[in-house]
Amino acid sequence: MRMARQQRTQVGIIGAGPAGLLLARLLKLNGIESVILEDRSRAYVEARIRAGVLEHGTVKLLHEAGVAERLHREGLVHEGVELGVNGGRFRIDLAGLTGKTITVYGQSEVVQDLIAARLAGDGPIVWEAADVALHDIETDRPRLTYRADGVDHELSCDFIAGCDGFRGVSRASLPASNLRVYEQVYPFGWLGILADVPPCAEELIYASHPNGFALASMRSPTRSRYYIQCDRHEKLEDWPDDRLWDELKRRLGSDVAPHVTAGPALEKSITGLHSFVCLPMRHGRLFLAGDAAHIVPPTGAKGLNLAASDIHYLSRALVSHYARNDGTLLGAYSDQASARVWKAERFSWWLTLLMHKVHPEGSFAEQMQRAEIDYLLSSPAGQTVFAENYVGLPF
Repeated sequence: MRMARQQRTQVGIIGAGPAGLLLARLLKLNGIESVILEDRSRAYVEARIRAGVLEHGTVKLLHEAGVAERLHREGLVHEGVELGVNGGRFRIDLAGLTGKTITVYGQSEVVQDLIAARLAGDGPIVWEAADVALHDIETDRPRLTYRADGVDHELSCDFIAGCDGFRGVSRASLPASNLRVYEQVYPFGWLGILADVPPCAEELIYASHPNGFALASMRSPTRSRYYIQCDRHEKLEDWPDDRLWDELKRRLGSDVAPHVTAGPALEKSITGLHSFVCLPMRHGRLFLAGDAAHIVPPTGAKGLNLAASDIHYLSRALVSHYARNDGTLLGAYSDQASARVWKAERFSWWLTLLMHKVHPEGSFAEQMQRAEIDYLLSSPAGQTVFAENYVGLPF
């Protein structure tokens, strides 16, 4: 039997995505040590293409973490968002309605900034950690075992943060009898393309069209991100670049189409849309955060932002425990975090069903969808509700 190399830390973190990295950073700033285990390579993690819209509160949290210098320099601050309906464009004034803005800054950039801070002296990241397993999470001495560079390791800690995503080992380690799962799988997906072409507009455009939904977004003044609704089972080979660009222009409308610059795809993928919540977000000394606990459809740009709000609650709870020996916030973590999760789930679900082709043409349900859009475009109160949710509800 091989002997495992013994290690000790205060908080063992599984996953070097935005949630795990941000938690480690905030803990370090408060004198709390951690070790991050990541089953992928650094190059893979830094190159993952994910979300690109940061809520007002997420920007503040990254600033608090001391990793917002490049974000403030390169991020694109947006004061509004556009809805494309019936061939026209309607702008919702986020800043005017809420006093807050959003910032376009890619998740890969956030991750790179956090990794740079971590490796500058905050603590270790174990890349390509294999066979990660959780032990004794119902005791006050939880452990993590893993294999790295051909060596078995055992990491003893006070707490474990499961930040390893929807398919990670953390949630799978919880007893099924203790979990409540809420889920909706949508019958459509998003076909996305990333290209080094200038954006077609200064702000994001969410377009509703008889052929289906389209989104015009960006990552920078020279890099654009576009999506169209498709069947979740379609194949990428059925969508050569020319067909995709033509369909994007059609759905975005004649006013926008002339400003869409086609170009070769840097990345192209089809993603199914899915709503998922697992409760509670704590079991014993294991705390779930981010996609390990919940998934939202990307329509409302809430995935990364929900991970940040989870970490807001969890970091403060851990700091309270270590600084004041007060476990009140740790006990309240699941309820506090999930209350905000459900509000973001509601907004993402509502916006998804509002803007996508969901119902048969001419049906009562389709008429209700049109009436909902008409109400939103004509009601300052409705637009304020939209804006409050889009820029992010308070932590």
